[in-house]
Amino acid sequence: MTKITITAGPFTFGARLETAAAPKTCAAFVAAMPFESQFVHVRWSGEGVWVPLGDRDFGVTYENHTSHPAPGQVLLYPGGISETEIILAYGGLSFSSKMGQLAGNHFITIEDGLENLRPLGELVLWKGAQPVRFAIAT
Repeated sequence: MTKITITAGPFTFGARLETAAAPKTCAAFVAAMPFESQFVHVRWSGEGVWVPLGDRDFGVTYENHTSHPAPGQVLLYPGGISETEIILAYGGLSFSSKMGQLAGNHFITIEDGLENLRPLGELVLWKGAQPVRFAIAT
């Protein structure tokens, strides 16, 4: 099981890659690590933060996809009717866009630092975009 570290704003989270359920998505994302961007608050989906990725192509399609991730689950939407994106639920989330309901591949689950999910989400909501970095845990 591959462990990763997610640093977002002032918070650090320990997580695991869901390699059994989303092997192609995990492999594509690992190839892009360390992955750095910014979390912004979702617009339509509820309690979540996301990384908009435009037309970036990770070369994957649907596997282990859902529209309703639990807090601490990270999805990769591979693109299609909306732009490619990464989304992290910190509370109730129904993944959607201006185009309607979406589903993304659940490929990361946060295991450590869950108590900081809501503070991260509220920080992004009230103070704006926060840097995020995904890296293989050392």
